[in-house]
Amino acid sequence: MKTTKTIVFSLTLSAVLLALCPPLHAQQPNKVPRIGYLSNTGDPKTPGSSVDAFRQGLRDLGYIEGKNILIEYRIERNPDRLPSLVAELVQLKVDVLVASGSSVIRATKQGTKTTPVVMVTTTDPVAAGLIDSLAHPGGNITG
Repeated sequence: MKTTKTIVFSLTLSAVLLALCPPLHAQQPNKVPRIGYLSNTGDPKTPGSSVDAFRQGLRDLGYIEGKNILIEYRIERNPDRLPSLVAELVQLKVDVLVASGSSVIRATKQGTKTTPVVMVTTTDPVAAGLIDSLAHPGGNITG
């Protein structure tokens, strides 16, 4: 017959071992990053376009569209429509905005102060008034 001390010791040891075990949680699904791509040129369906080069750059880094990254494309040549498209992408809660072209960067700069923006431009962004300086672009814009 077990003594009371043995039972207490066994229960205490069991409680200590149970307390030391890490808790088990259901595995959370990984969040797939979402990119908002806004430009006034290019076409997501045209091979060789700037959009195609963007996709290839992501693939080179291991990101496969539709598999481990999602991209929301908005191509608009009418500058009057750009603010509404920026708002639409921000409302979709994209993780980052890629803004290609000076007018698009301006619209993005005015449309969000919180969503990170990566600018793509062939003009001098400082001279164009898009950023404060290359070393310290300011706000949520980089490039």
